[in-house]
Amino acid sequence: MINLTPILFIPLREQFGFSYEQLGLLIVINFTTQVLVDVAFSGLVDRYGFRPFIVAAHGFALAGLLLFAFAPRLFPMAPYTGLALATVVFSAGGGLLELLLSPIVNSVPTDEKAAAMAVLHSFYAWGQVTVVLLTTFALFWLGRTQWQWIVVAWAILPFINLFLFSKVPLAPPIAEASRMGLGALIRTRYFVVAVLAILFGGAAEQGMAQWTSAFAERALSLPKVVGDAAGVALFAAMLGIGRMLYGIFGQRINLNRVMMTGAIAASFLYVAAALIPVNAVALLACVLCGMATSLLWPGALVLTAERFPLAGAGMFAIMAAGGDVGASVGPWLVGAVTDYAPTLPGVASLVAATGLQGEQVGLRAGLLVGAIFPLIAYGCLRWMRDHRSQD
Repeated sequence: MINLTPILFIPLREQFGFSYEQLGLLIVINFTTQVLVDVAFSGLVDRYGFRPFIVAAHGFALAGLLLFAFAPRLFPMAPYTGLALATVVFSAGGGLLELLLSPIVNSVPTDEKAAAMAVLHSFYAWGQVTVVLLTTFALFWLGRTQWQWIVVAWAILPFINLFLFSKVPLAPPIAEASRMGLGALIRTRYFVVAVLAILFGGAAEQGMAQWTSAFAERALSLPKVVGDAAGVALFAAMLGIGRMLYGIFGQRINLNRVMMTGAIAASFLYVAAALIPVNAVALLACVLCGMATSLLWPGALVLTAERFPLAGAGMFAIMAAGGDVGASVGPWLVGAVTDYAPTLPGVASLVAATGLQGEQVGLRAGLLVGAIFPLIAYGCLRWMRDHRSQD
């Protein structure tokens, strides 16, 4: 769901005249809704179990996608309002899925929970690859004005999953008598820093993921089908490959060390994408950022789950909320800088000197600011490494 909207950024901008900040705000709405849902439902999940909420999650996703598709017809005078409302609805489903899938996998009896978690999150990336490629080619063949029917087609998936999750066996959550209290958890410094790590890790991942499509088309002047297939899809593929590799070889490597290395590499790649004038190299930097950020989100979950094995769904809810905050603020800030940078004094002379358009300068400036996110994530991960056994 969240990976579908950015592919439609340019078609929506062309059809309705939305600003880049408005488009980025849709991402903020998405992740803000997920944060609220994560926090609101964590206690209920621990009390009533996984099944009713995982089924409801797919119901919200189905309804939200259909509302998104028909928003211009239902809200002809205010299409952005309709799209924003639809985003709230399907994001409620996304928030429940985010809250539930990690503890569901963590509750499966196995000695390789970290590997299982990495594989679970790799399927987010494979889903992103699928959504990007199929949506991009559908827009190419059907035309950008037919985006509504592409969204309707994607609504088939939550419709199917709604029935599948009503039957699949699910392990019960951790019993209340054994569960670590949420109050004790949030008073632990390690947990607070872990939340910050996933926040800025989410910002680093989604800041690039959500803007690679627009950056490739507008800043690098690539055809949309090329930018999405060679940029966004390969970014997602690198994201998935990084997580799958950890799922396979995770027992042999130091997760914290690999995450720190990835954070530094991601910051370098943000700067490279923003400043290198060679389009192919800039696009390659965007792609490789997928590998660099691949473990920042799931890795933070793994480290925290290992540190607090009896925390229950509440821990996953707060961690997911932290990731969602980062994943909303990151893309929004990139979009805001993209809109604001061309208005700064001296940009006109820069445009004249480089031959770039104001919009291209703005997009590059947005990615340059995004380099801050993985640097802060690195600092958090370094602290977690040094205070592994302390409160």
